[in-house]
Order: sequence, then structure tokens, then C-alpha cells
Amino acid sequence: MTFHLRKTLGVCLAAVILTASSASPLFAQEADEPAFLTNRINALVLIVVFCAAVLYFTYEARKGKRLFLRKIAGLDAVEEAVGRATEMGRPVLYIPGILDLDEMDTIAGVSILGRVTKIIAEYETPLIVPARYPTVLAACQEICEQSYVEAGKPDGFNKDSVRYLAGEQFAFTAAVNGIMMRERPATNIFLGGFFAESLLLAETGNAAGSIQIAGTSQPEQLPFFIAACDYTLMGEELYAASAYLSHEPLMTGGLKGQDLLKVAFIAVIVIGVVLSLLDHWDVIDFFDIYSAWFQEA
Repeated sequence: MTFHLRKTLGVCLAAVILTASSASPLFAQEADEPAFLTNRINALVLIVVFCAAVLYFTYEARKGKRLFLRKIAGLDAVEEAVGRATEMGRPVLYIPGILDLDEMDTIAGVSILGRVTKIIAEYETPLIVPARYPTVLAACQEICEQSYVEAGKPDGFNKDSVRYLAGEQFAFTAAVNGIMMRERPATNIFLGGFFAESLLLAETGNAAGSIQIAGTSQPEQLPFFIAACDYTLMGEELYAASAYLSHEPLMTGGLKGQDLLKVAFIAVIVIGVVLSLLDHWDVIDFFDIYSAWFQEA
């Protein structure tokens, strides 16, 4: 069993134990309390099914089986966009959002930055990464340096390419817009958490003639990116991007396991709706019991 698979199995077992155990501290159990809360068995069953799906798909991916991932045009266009910047002799601008490092969108953006930087290192294209928080700055510097090493070009990394600009939202936006107009990057990539500044950034990049790829999990910002950018990653496509670009078995297996559970839940909802429309009350009673079982979690 490989290290990554053992690590995944360990995390799954820890989740099962913590879920099934009492709400009180694990090693401070009082004598009159049960070791397991039976009213949380439903959560235990869901976690076991989820972990089994993730482990199965991870195992299949490690055996060499090619797991199907839906085509995402925005990610397929990354290499083309970097190549365009190389031909024009202009830099690539990458912004991993404006949130701090403890937010999921930023983690996804920084993770994708590593994959994109590896392509940039191979093409020897200049890179600009503005950061709003010192923690994001340090993480981006580390990720970019590692990507240059993995590409076999450690001397090509310029630490100043990852820059801290400003901590305030619109001061940061104004500074990035200034970079777009002065240094004229050929490609702008916005992947992470974005809010009111999304249209300001996308419109400025559009006016500068850059090819733009954007993605965020904030649904209210997607129309602005769709209107002003060439490619847009919507919703969970942002979180699936790392697995899509790397095809690493651990990440791909986790993605497929999540998809399997989503399909199962959607199927249950559709079957329940259809049966209720057909007036099958005996089956609806079953779904009432099913629903009450999950509400106890």
C-alpha cells in the first residue's frame, strides 16, 4: 500500500471514529456515557460510503486506469494562453483571489498556480503574481519556486515576480489595474475568491487586450467574468481544476468519489419527486422515514 493511499485511509478512519464518538472529548469519556451515539449512525454510514468510494477510485487510478473527467475549456486553454504570452514576449499575470490563505477558494487558486507556473517555467515566460495577504505571498513564493525546480529550471525563478501590493481591497485592485496598463501582460488568470473588484479587474484586462481566464465559486461574480473574460470556470470547476491539470490518482480519486455521492443524492431526490407526483404514498412514507433519519444527524 503506497504512502498516499495509507494517508487517505488514515484520514477516513479518523473521520469515522470522530463522527461515531460522543460529542464530549474522545479521551475524557464519563462512565455513564456510551462509547458511541447511536443517533449518529446515519452520519457514520454516509462517511463509510464516501470513504469507500474515494479509496476505490484512488486505487483504480493508481493501477493506471484512466478515470473520465469532463472537459473544461478554460483549463485546456491555459497552455495556449501561456504560449501566446511567450510569442509576444509579455508576462502572464496570475491572481489567486483576494482572500486569505485559510479560505478554500484561495487554497484552490494557489494549488492551480503551481500547475500553471510549471508550464510557464517550461516556456521561460515572465510571471507576475500579486498577493493581498503576507500568508498568501509566502505560499505563492514557495509554490512557484517548487514548480520551477520540478520543471528543471530552478534558476529561472525570480522571487520578485510574486509581489505584495496592498491589504485593502480596492487599493489592491487599483495596484493590479496599474500593472495591467503599464506592463501589458498577454494573459491574465483570475482563479480564487473575488468580490466587487471582479468586474474592475476583468474590464481593465479586456481593455489592455489580454486573453483572460477566470474562475470563482462566488455565483454573483460569475456574470462579470463571463462578460469580460475569454474563459470562465464556474462553481466547483475551480476546486476540480487541480485534479484536472495534474491527473494525480489521489486527487482524481477524491473527485470521482464526491461525484459518485452527488449522483446518488440526485437520483434519490428525482425518484422521490417522481413517486410523489405518481401518488405512491406508501413509498413516500419510506422517504419520510429516510428524511427523519438524516435530520437526527
